[in-house]
Amino acid sequence: MGKVMSEETKYKLAHDLGFGEKVEDHDWSDVTTGEVGSMVREAIKRGEQAMAEEAKANGVAHQNAE
Repeated sequence: MGKVMSEETKYKLAHDLGFGEKVEDHDWSDVTTGEVGSMVREAIKRGEQAMAEEAKANGVAHQNAE
C-alpha cells in the first residue's frame, strides 16, 4: 500500500494544528489520538477544498462544494 500522506504534509499539518513541536524529533509517540484525528479531518477538509477549487477552475461543480 502506498503512502496516503507525505511526510512533509504530516509535519505541516501538525504545526498548523499547534502540536508540531511534539514531532520535530520525528517521534510521533507523544501525539494523541485526538491530535491524529484532527490531522485526518484537516487533511480531508483541505483535499475537498482543493478539489472544489480545481473543479471550479475547470467549470465543473463538485458535489461537496459549498
